[in-house]
Amino acid sequence: MIWYQGESDTNNPAEYLEMFPALIANWREKWGQGEFPFLYVQLANFMEVKPQPTESNWAELREAQLKTLAVTDKTAMAVIIDAGEWNDIHPLNKKDVGQRLALAAQNVAYGDKDIVYSGPMYESMRIKGKRAIITFTQVGSGLMVKGGRELKQFAIAGADKKFVWAKAKIKGDKVVVWNKAIPNPVAVRYAWADNPEGANLYNKEGLPASPFRTNE
Repeated sequence: MIWYQGESDTNNPAEYLEMFPALIANWREKWGQGEFPFLYVQLANFMEVKPQPTESNWAELREAQLKTLAVTDKTAMAVIIDAGEWNDIHPLNKKDVGQRLALAAQNVAYGDKDIVYSGPMYESMRIKGKRAIITFTQVGSGLMVKGGRELKQFAIAGADKKFVWAKAKIKGDKVVVWNKAIPNPVAVRYAWADNPEGANLYNKEGLPASPFRTNE
């Protein structure tokens, strides 16, 4: 099964986190073929770019899609926050979407356990002094900044949860995040926006990291 949907549910992302895994379970039950592979596409970047960190229902829906991986077996998610357009809810770039789903199918449906089929996924955060250290799964052969520039679309907050843009640097398979104005960080967000333009954390296989937040 290949599934690409969610735009109409962005007004209620919390409900989506309940309904989407339930839909997968229901379809598997109705078809009576066991846990057949279910591959889906995370929402693309869309709408106008915001100059400052902000709340986003689209980001929350993407988070619900990300969390579905943890509660359903034999699933995979294609991240396409780099393949959309701000003014078209149906992205023109179908090729990257198809290629990323094909990679997922090679792993989940056809059992190729050596293939790198996903971009980096947030795993955990720890605070060390004034910096947040983020650990990822699905790093492939290593993390990279696409285009070789500085990492973008990282935001950080202290106890007041007021997010500001942050500096971020790859250190091995981790990303270190900081802002000198936030001496006691408690939370980090990445690509947390309707349209996280310029988000450029990838693995070396060229697959983009999923948006995430360390707090809720």
